[in-house]
Amino acid sequence: MEFPSELKNQIELNTSQWAISELKKASESITKRYKNESGKGKRLVTNKLDAAVYSVVRMPATFAAVYEAISHTLEVVGDEYDIKTLLDVGAGTGAAVWAADCQLELDGITCLEREMEMSALGKEFMKLGSPALKNAEWVSYDISRPEFPYNADLVTAAYVLNELPESQRIDTIKKLWKSANKILIIIEPGTPDGFLQLRKARDILLKDGAHIAAPCPHENRCKISTEDWCHFTARVQRSKLHKMLKGGDSPFEDEKYSYMAFVHTDIKINGSRILRHPYTNKGKISLELCSESENTTAVITKRQGEFFKIVKKLKCGDLLPE
Repeated sequence: MEFPSELKNQIELNTSQWAISELKKASESITKRYKNESGKGKRLVTNKLDAAVYSVVRMPATFAAVYEAISHTLEVVGDEYDIKTLLDVGAGTGAAVWAADCQLELDGITCLEREMEMSALGKEFMKLGSPALKNAEWVSYDISRPEFPYNADLVTAAYVLNELPESQRIDTIKKLWKSANKILIIIEPGTPDGFLQLRKARDILLKDGAHIAAPCPHENRCKISTEDWCHFTARVQRSKLHKMLKGGDSPFEDEKYSYMAFVHTDIKINGSRILRHPYTNKGKISLELCSESENTTAVITKRQGEFFKIVKKLKCGDLLPE
């Protein structure tokens, strides 16, 4: 997927008011804060410069991860779920909302964000978007508050749980689920800890009557070992400014993410989820798969004709059709 060009251009225009040296220093500081202070409930982006830098280094990657998570979910739920309203919790500067808007015809959008500078920048960016983006409602809200009077057809929470203290996570998961009229999608970093948070959410919400739409093709016990974790990769084109702030010359970065999508009704998932990058060698494609019965390795050969051609186009995170 392509990061919206109008958004990319506005991000770079917005940062032009600062010297590169200031932007680099702020980027290094933000990276340290997220590395050392996530999971403590602390405010990590609190001023205008930090919000601008965050939009450069994190918005494209967040957009890509959320875009893929939503895309995989919609592939499973099909046209049954007519999504018209979106609630994005911990909206930041709006990356997840742009990702949803690219795939859905939304009538209403609500963004919850506690940091004023982040929401102010998100509002400015959305003036460039669709009518739904331009009319999005931004609410100053901290997820730790006991009341949660919000709901929507689709609720998204990207990189929220990992920033909260452990004591707040279970309550937050239940709030998010209660607010989702049709679908809840939680996205976390593609790390062992990020997946652990999703695994806990999976256990909690299955007990509360939720059903899984993606990525799991079943609701049985998760078969990923405790030494491993389930994650996927979204490739993002890097801007010149992004490369300057983050270092390196690669034209792209791979955003590793984990996610889980929950719905209110049981869904039959026809296929197995590809867990690792397919390995192709001498007319054979080897796949690591998560399936209803067990996690397996499948080998698809050229002898399988059209099916081989279909599989050749698949990547990690896709469903292998039955």
